[in-house]
Amino acid sequence: MVVPSQTQQHAAPADGGITLLGATGSIGTSTVDLIKRGNGRYRVEAVTAYRNAAPLAKLAREVGARFAAVSDPASYRELKDALSGSGIEAASGEGALLEAAQRPASWVMGAITGSIGLAPTLAALKRGATVAIANKECLVCAGALFMRTAAESGATVLPVDSEHNAVFQALSAGRREDVSRAILTASGGPFRTWTIEAMRAATVEQALKHPNWSMGPKITIDSATLMNKGLELIEAHHLFALEPERLDVVVHPQSIVHGMVEYRDGSVVAQLGTPDMRTPIAHCLAWPVRIDGPAARLDLAKIGTLTFEQPDPVRFPSLALVRRVIETGGAAPTIFNAANEVAVAAFIGRRLGFTGIVAVVEATLDAAVRRNALGEPKTIEDALVVDQLARSMAQDLLPEIAAKAS
Repeated sequence: MVVPSQTQQHAAPADGGITLLGATGSIGTSTVDLIKRGNGRYRVEAVTAYRNAAPLAKLAREVGARFAAVSDPASYRELKDALSGSGIEAASGEGALLEAAQRPASWVMGAITGSIGLAPTLAALKRGATVAIANKECLVCAGALFMRTAAESGATVLPVDSEHNAVFQALSAGRREDVSRAILTASGGPFRTWTIEAMRAATVEQALKHPNWSMGPKITIDSATLMNKGLELIEAHHLFALEPERLDVVVHPQSIVHGMVEYRDGSVVAQLGTPDMRTPIAHCLAWPVRIDGPAARLDLAKIGTLTFEQPDPVRFPSLALVRRVIETGGAAPTIFNAANEVAVAAFIGRRLGFTGIVAVVEATLDAAVRRNALGEPKTIEDALVVDQLARSMAQDLLPEIAAKAS
């Protein structure tokens, strides 16, 4: 079973056992907060991190995990020492992440950042678990593979990202065949009202000043270019099996409406809430029922005004580019994601202007077309090969594009 409809609400509840892949990141720690508030309702099977051994050990003790793993082998000794006497098994390496994903937990949070999260998240799907996906690479780099695996194994995929979770909730209002389109909202980022001339001269510091959210540098820059919405459109295409023409983005600066679904009769159903990731996580953790959530309650009278506007295709060309990517399919989304990561890193490193980010991504896609490198990845290994090829092409294109923009 993939992303379920309102008639498919029979997944195993999270209190059948939980594994947290990426337990020390922002999504992981928010999930832990909800687990602690469950007053013993949830049993934690396994927790993982990259190299945050001490925080992982502390977290594992607090939630009573049975297994803890760091992917960085150099952090193993620190983890093992920190867990001494607890009875919690310690392990390290990518094989340990796979073991964590394969242990007997009915619900798995897939929140490992980056391509290292692909294999363990896929392993959880293969054994038919309910997987709450917060790792964008799973759906952007290998979305067809992941959703096909879920369908074959009977796994349930629950979307954690606030926009996708909002669409998922709104889809419960009707039949999938009656959906006209799904609409993701975007804050507009720090440059929502800037001119294209000003954006060309934007500094890293200006791009990192998000008006609503406190996030890491990469995702904050993606919000400034609206690349984050592009990546989310790719994810939504796979999660909800919707064609590009049935996916839309609207700019909503208040970040209160997270997503909407329009039905064939003209009805539009929206999910609203204060900006707090614990709300969509709580929805996934308890699905198909609901639990008490700690997020601040929404006071629409206090907020007063909610506004919406169309994204400007001239100032934010990433959205038109991503529609081309979805229509092309195959390896195009993997290339799109990899090239964007290279371009964002170059911008943060002050080797590329802000508007050069989308230019690098588009040029990399064009180069991939010329090299006939758009075949769909059939395995994770295939996706990683495409990812590395795209990064190499993007790096080669950087100097020329940076020079043109200067």
